[in-house]
Amino acid sequence: MTPSGRPPQSGQSALLGRLAERLLRLPETPAAPFGVVRDLRVPMPDGVVLTADLYRPRGAGPLPVVLMRTPYGKRQAVIRLFAVLLARRGFQVVVQNVRGVHGSGGEFRAFHHEKDDGLGTLKWLRAQPWCDGRVAMVGASYLGFAEWAVAPYADPPLEAMGVGITASEFVSSFYPGGALALHNTLVWSSSMGTWDGTRQPFHDRRVRQAMRYLPVGEADEAAIGRAEPFLREVTAHAEPGDDFWKATDHSAAVPATTTPTTMVGGWWDLFLRRQLRDFAALHAAGRQVRITIGPWGHDTKSLRAALHDQISWLDAHLNGDKAQLRQAPVRLHLQKADRWLDFDQWPPPETRPTPLFLGRTLSWDDPDDDDVEPATFTYDALDPTPTVGGPLLSPGRGGQRDNTRIERRADVVVLSSAPLTRHLDLIGPVSATVFVRMSTGHGDLFVRLCDVGPDGVSRNVTDGILRIRTTGVVRAEIEMHPTAYRFLRGHRLRVMLAGGAFPRFARNHGTGEPAARAVASRRVHVEVFRDAAHPSAVHLPVWDA
Repeated sequence: MTPSGRPPQSGQSALLGRLAERLLRLPETPAAPFGVVRDLRVPMPDGVVLTADLYRPRGAGPLPVVLMRTPYGKRQAVIRLFAVLLARRGFQVVVQNVRGVHGSGGEFRAFHHEKDDGLGTLKWLRAQPWCDGRVAMVGASYLGFAEWAVAPYADPPLEAMGVGITASEFVSSFYPGGALALHNTLVWSSSMGTWDGTRQPFHDRRVRQAMRYLPVGEADEAAIGRAEPFLREVTAHAEPGDDFWKATDHSAAVPATTTPTTMVGGWWDLFLRRQLRDFAALHAAGRQVRITIGPWGHDTKSLRAALHDQISWLDAHLNGDKAQLRQAPVRLHLQKADRWLDFDQWPPPETRPTPLFLGRTLSWDDPDDDDVEPATFTYDALDPTPTVGGPLLSPGRGGQRDNTRIERRADVVVLSSAPLTRHLDLIGPVSATVFVRMSTGHGDLFVRLCDVGPDGVSRNVTDGILRIRTTGVVRAEIEMHPTAYRFLRGHRLRVMLAGGAFPRFARNHGTGEPAARAVASRRVHVEVFRDAAHPSAVHLPVWDA
């Protein structure tokens, strides 16, 4: 199909583009007139047909294609805005609806078809007379995952890729530390389960209430009134050793990916851990890669940063304009210091892993006391320990929050340091080693690091969880969220220990029954050992530069 002779951009699109360029502070450039061809039919190898829109400069010959593949609808406001911005700057853009949504054929099964359909789309694009054979991909969140499902396997490789708040695999975000990420899973599955216009009144309230529904494998019925396949799959395959999601994990192929790659992440984004591993793998392999990490979550701020970043990357790799490219592979925002820092690698070489020990209080000194009694609490799944903030999908509910009310509960342990005599900067991965015993042999351990100001308000900085499935004293190694954060002079560090963080994570019923089916529960008595023989600690990336 030859898309020549289509109408040029409308006045509305031109105005939208100009406003967006000013908002993103993009360098001014004369707007290129373009036309839009709606609903191109793109056949897949199995005969299913996907739909796509083509944005193309008027009167142009064969050009590279910038491809975006989305489950949210090719005419969704943010996606359409990005396509218009690129088209105004002379790029040829194809926005495609993935399988099973918004007019594309087949059945939508989240994450499962993106490799085969993406490669099929790539082959089709390169065969079109208006494509010069070069293809780049951009996007954020699920769109970014769709890029990772293609880039490692594309032959010839993609010309460039821009991935925002995303990763090469999402499974570790479904089950961080082995616990089911209930809040984020139910929010996203409920959104995808109502894309066809069936969303009921008070949708967000119904979804929040459904997080308490048992068994959790049927919470979709309470949230949207019917079964939703993604939630059913995530809850049904939450147990160790289940390979159901193996084909959707593209992380092993990341180091061999030769495509120049730019990344944008946020300190409060749920995919940041895996995204930083992707960056480190590419960087270690000597690939051309850069990453920007700001004080954002999975929200419009991170999307705005990704749009700006990806446009400059495309200018460099499709148009040869490298004036805006920085030299440093890593740029990050140091929270509470209001500083942007550039580094040559992640984590920064000046970072020094330093244990902060959990004794009677928090201490930098090695424990030498054999008489410290274990810290104890009891977790009850019928009254699960709540949580606030953190890397959540719900706008306005994640990020840094006041934890004071939760820290007063009887089912948590709180340990604090002395006030700091100087600023303390942390930049890098964070983890914890905790010696713990669960009375039933089944329980979760949630560890949260907080910043306590002179006003006594305790605000979360980073956290992690681990699902424990054994009796006796366990040395629990807990991966926490990476961070770049300044604790100000006069502030105290605080560690909170709990048996859960509901509804961010599904409650642990203390019985060992699979998460999808569990209803009955047992109280779990938790002992945290902190003597010289059991040196429990959080490991902090202290930056000394």
